[in-house]
Amino acid sequence: MSNYIFIETRDPFTSADTRFVADNAIALKQNGHGVTVFLVQNGVLALRKEAKISALTNMVEKGVTLLADDFSLRERGIPSNELSPGVRPSGIETLVDLLVAENTKAIWH
Repeated sequence: MSNYIFIETRDPFTSADTRFVADNAIALKQNGHGVTVFLVQNGVLALRKEAKISALTNMVEKGVTLLADDFSLRERGIPSNELSPGVRPSGIETLVDLLVAENTKAIWH
């Protein structure tokens, strides 16, 4: 099976098409692929506990790995303890490592 990395830069509050990432990430995970969603830039805005975005909760429940760019979090004043359960802050170097791993496909949104 392949590994997929979705890089999400948009927030679901202003971009209606962000559901694309959640739907496809879950479908790929259910088909046995490794799936990571790396949220960066305004994509991290949806990760706050108070946001209660059902697509994020659904991805976590289905086993999709959710990572949040730590620099984007700091830029937007979101501390780690305010992140939704199942979301891990991560440096951009982690994304680079994931991208160069064998049998990995990246989708930038």
